[in-house]
Amino acid sequence: GLKQDYYLTGREWPYKDVKPRILAEAFMGNTMRDYKFYCFHGEPRLLYISEGLEDHKTARISFLTLDWQFAEFKRTDYRAFEQLPEKPENFEKMLEVARTLSAGMRFLRVDLYSIGNRIYFSELTFTPCSGLMPFDPEEWDTYMGEWLTLTEE
Repeated sequence: GLKQDYYLTGREWPYKDVKPRILAEAFMGNTMRDYKFYCFHGEPRLLYISEGLEDHKTARISFLTLDWQFAEFKRTDYRAFEQLPEKPENFEKMLEVARTLSAGMRFLRVDLYSIGNRIYFSELTFTPCSGLMPFDPEEWDTYMGEWLTLTEE
């Protein structure tokens, strides 16, 4: 909301001194599916798909590998998809967009939508969940940290 200060609650520096505003976008449909690419040193390593985030009780989030399989870990704060969601036809192009937008960054989450085979930009995130996203199993925190420490190739 307009009164919540994301810098104060999560210490995410990109939100510091941001003036709250309301932005209106064209209606894109009732069921939005986010594709959130986790990019390390400009290269997508995995993604998560989310759907129904407007209601935490019914929302679904699942991490996927880039070869479109369920990842070996999950978030503990949302229910997972019961079945593997259909892969967008423009998935390879989405990967290209994620690479371009994350180039030169140690870590960046690139959020996109695919609607009617068109790619729409959602947001760029430097610290998802203020770096406090719960994983199961917990060792995936370590794996992602290791990806951060790799040198750019």
